Amino acid sequence: MPLYFIKEVITVIKLIKNVEVYTPQYIGKRDILIAGDKIFKIGENISIDGIYVDIIDAEGKRAVPGFIDSHVHIAGGGGEGGYRTRTPEIVLSDIIKGGITTVIGTLGTDGITRSLENLYAKAKSLEEEGITTFIYTGSYRVPPVTLTGSIMKDLILIDKVIGVGEIALSDHRSSQPTLDELKRLTSDSRVAGILSGKAGIVNIHMGDGRDGLNALIKIAETTEIPITQFYPTHVNRNSDLFSQGLEYAKMGGFIDFTTSSDPIFYEEGEVKASTGLKICIEEGLEDNVTLTSDGQGSLPKFNDKKEFVGLQVGRVTSLYKEVRDAVLDGVPLEKAIKAITVNPARILKLKGKGLVKEGYDADIVLVDENYLVCDVISKGNIMMREKKLINMGTFE
Repeated sequence: MPLYFIKEVITVIKLIKNVEVYTPQYIGKRDILIAGDKIFKIGENISIDGIYVDIIDAEGKRAVPGFIDSHVHIAGGGGEGGYRTRTPEIVLSDIIKGGITTVIGTLGTDGITRSLENLYAKAKSLEEEGITTFIYTGSYRVPPVTLTGSIMKDLILIDKVIGVGEIALSDHRSSQPTLDELKRLTSDSRVAGILSGKAGIVNIHMGDGRDGLNALIKIAETTEIPITQFYPTHVNRNSDLFSQGLEYAKMGGFIDFTTSSDPIFYEEGEVKASTGLKICIEEGLEDNVTLTSDGQGSLPKFNDKKEFVGLQVGRVTSLYKEVRDAVLDGVPLEKAIKAITVNPARILKLKGKGLVKEGYDADIVLVDENYLVCDVISKGNIMMREKKLINMGTFE
């Protein structure tokens, strides 16, 4: 398909009219006034005279907070099948098509040929293109790779570093850290978070090993480190881990389900993210669960001998797809959307994110009557309008 480059007039003041607003709580039909990169006012029949205003008629649409994807391999990932299986860097157009306005980048398996320096640079480039970005320091291994030689220094001194991860546990690719090593890493991350006003969260890659979440539970039960300092992901990897994850969440912990998958994984016991989300909401755990895409990460398949036999690539567009699937399965939108908006914003202490609220960042997604993404606004800039990617200059 040919590319069409567009000269878009950038206006400081924008007014979304006649939209059903989900903060994510439903508050009815309202207008939303955006000034610069902030939501200035939410009300009925807002009018502005005397200055040029970009008016967006959103009749028949719903406004929800911009989506937060807190586990994305923005600089590429993979390599479990050799060099040829390295996945490429993500591109902004894929992020925007998925309605995502904030991403947290991570390294993953490869902390050697994939560097934190490259991860940081990629995060900066995506932010210059119009979205909000942060990163985790470290990778699968313990002790973790860092930018400054210290977890604490990375968190305290580097603006974009908000936590550590993804640290691999219960996985044949893990460095098999001892409990004491994990305690020390988590303590350093927590204290640095306190000193810097950041979450200092430890993002945990959960494999399908029999130990499951036991190490995290033991640390929470035997030390002063709160269970909320951990953020385990891939908890829907198999039914046993999923069941343990529900109990973990009932203890007050956070759990994250991965949305990038393959139908064959479901046949092997993986719990579909939308199904897991619905169960969590029914169990009263809607504030303890998030969804992430694992975008641009490899989805390797190993046989019973842990030998590599195939690979897929994670897609950020799967993030909202699973939320939409949950909504189509009967979950109220205002409950389902929390898993990719207000919940990750609260867990990761992302100021000004996760809510459609006056004074918050103007990160807004408009969805149509079929719950499909049609307009994306990031930090007050229109990134996509009715399936047209503005800043990338492409028609979809």
